[in-house]
Order: sequence, then structure tokens, then C-alpha cells
Amino acid sequence: MPELSIIVPTYNERPNLVALLQALESSLEGLDYEVVIVDDDSPDDTSALARSLAQQNSAVRVIQRIRRTGLSSAAVEGILSTSSPYIAVIDADMQHDERVLPQMLEKLKRESLDLVIGTRHAAGGGLGEFSAERTALSNIGRWLSRTVCAAEISDPMSGYFVLTRRYFQEVVHSLSCVGFKILLDLIVSARRPARIGEVAYTFRNRLHGESKLDIVVALEYLQLVLDKALGGWAPVSYFIFSMVGSLGLAANLVLVYAFLRAFPLSFDLAQAIASLMVIALNFVLNNRLTFRASRLHGTRAVQGMILFYIACSIGLVLNLTAAHGFRDFGVPWYLASLIGVAIGSVWNYWITSLFIWGIARHRSTLRQVAYDSGFVPAQSNANTDL
Repeated sequence: MPELSIIVPTYNERPNLVALLQALESSLEGLDYEVVIVDDDSPDDTSALARSLAQQNSAVRVIQRIRRTGLSSAAVEGILSTSSPYIAVIDADMQHDERVLPQMLEKLKRESLDLVIGTRHAAGGGLGEFSAERTALSNIGRWLSRTVCAAEISDPMSGYFVLTRRYFQEVVHSLSCVGFKILLDLIVSARRPARIGEVAYTFRNRLHGESKLDIVVALEYLQLVLDKALGGWAPVSYFIFSMVGSLGLAANLVLVYAFLRAFPLSFDLAQAIASLMVIALNFVLNNRLTFRASRLHGTRAVQGMILFYIACSIGLVLNLTAAHGFRDFGVPWYLASLIGVAIGSVWNYWITSLFIWGIARHRSTLRQVAYDSGFVPAQSNANTDL
């Protein structure tokens, strides 16, 4: 069993895995380690390249995920596939300085820490040639993290860190696994103050692939922060779903108003037509944003659209029934429409998330007996005092 497992998530980046493996070999000389490449079915055949490298290097393993995306869930799946007492997570784009990895691991073991972060915001570190936009977004992310994270860390947005197997097993059942920022998830999910250290490094310029920073990634980070702030009492995907629903709600009101003003339609008919149009809009946006990791493509998207309409038909009946009932009680048409849409949307989320995108919410509250009973994986300088 290797002492260290290095998890390398990849997705549509066209990474230079050869250069990465050579850099790790040079930096980790004398250390027993393995590299687990977790590829989210990249269209550039990254998984095929990784398998070719694994055939030449027994320290390399490959996990190819089908119809699942996201750095956080990829990192977790990679960690779960290993047995090493120590785990590192590093990007495949060569922006993380692999030369400080031995220092991070040594600090983790010497000080009996749970986690050591590669930080860009401590003395000796830096953001490299970050654009003003990315620097501003990074600072906003750091500010948001303080709303849910009590730990004193300088770089909660970092994607470069080393942690112990024991700590991972403590928190794994409470992870949200949303989007690309798993570090904050790992820290906030702990039931006790985590023992955390930092090692400074300078962020390199991207040599391969494209930046993962876009509006969807920003929304996913907000989604993660909200989930942790609320203590996980609601499905994490409902944050973006609600935003999509708000857009659909606005569209529904505009359409109902337009139909009532432009055509001699009854309120019920105007509400029905507007709702049918908004259902299509909601499916497209939810497929692209809310359920990004389970996104439907091609014929499956067409089938999903059909099922979405069928599933939402019941929600539409609830919508119309509620709206009509409140309208009969003299409630203004716009308030009646709002109430109808709100009732229908709750139904729509639970049914479609389960039966179309297959999102089953499971959050275990049971701790793993092997770890809580005092069992510690064989590792030097292990700290058994939780």
C-alpha cells in the first residue's frame, strides 16, 4: 500500500499528464506514492491517454466516470478508491507547484495535523498572473467562506491540499460534493475543529486546457456556501433550482399579463398556456445549471423533456387548482398566479430531481465504527486523540 495517494481530477482540460507525472516523480523521489487520475469522460480521450500511461507506470491508476462531472465528487471518488493513510489533491493543469508537496506531507505528519493547504495568500505565496477579474472573484469567494468557516485559513478557495485518511473518513458522509471547491466542504463538514496547516506556493500560469472559472462554477460555490450555512437541512441543488424557478416565475407573470391584455382569454387559459411555455424553459435551465453533474444530452435530453412535461403535468394541475381557488376568493390575478406557481414548483423539484435526473438525497448520520472505535490506519506519527 502506498504511503501517499495523489488524486488528479480531469475534465475537458487537455492536460499534459506526461509532464505532470514527470514533475511528480522528480519532486517525490524516494516516496512511496500512487497517482489516481479521475477523468469525467473528457471528450479529448484523456482517459485513454491515462490508461496508456498506467500500462507503462504501475504507480498510475485511472477512474473514468460516465455522466458524472464535478471536481469535488471526482476527488471524493478517487479518495474512496484508495487505502493510503495520506491523500493529496492536485489539479492536472500544472498550476499547482508540485515541488512543495513533500513539504506539505512532512508538515502534516510532523505536526499531527488533519489537513495541510497549499496557499497562495500567505507570505511566500502568490496568485501569479491572475487577471483583475479572477482576483476579485477569488477575494469574494474568500469573504463568503468566512460566513460558514470558523477555521483561520488564508486560502479557502485552494484546490491543492494534503489530508489524512482518518480525517477524510470522519467527514465524508457530510460532504456536499458540489462543484469545484471541495476544500471548504472538507473543513466545514467536520464535527470538531480541524487541525490545519498551510504551506505557501505561487500559482503558475495555465499551460494546458481552459479555466474552469465561469458563471456556473460561481453559482455552485454559492450553492455550497448556502448548504453549509443552512446545515444541510434542504437539498443543496434546490438553491439553483430556486433561482431557475424565480426566472420562470417572472416569465410566467409576463406571459399571463401579455395574454390577458392581447387576447380575449380567460385567466385559467392564460395561466395554462404560460405555464406550459415556462415548463420548457425550466427544463433547459435546470438541465444546464441545477443538475449539471447529471446533465442529459441528445436523445436522453429529448426523453427528459417529455418526462419533465409529464411529471410537471401534476404540478400544473396543482398550480391551476390553487390559482383558480384563490382567484375565486377575490385574490388579484397576479397573487393567485404566484401562489399557484409556488405550489407547483415544490412538487416539480422533488419529482423531477428523483425520476429524471436521478438525484437521490442521502446524508448518513452514522459514523464509521472502525474509525470511532480507535482503529487507525498504519501511518507514521498518527494522532489517535480525536
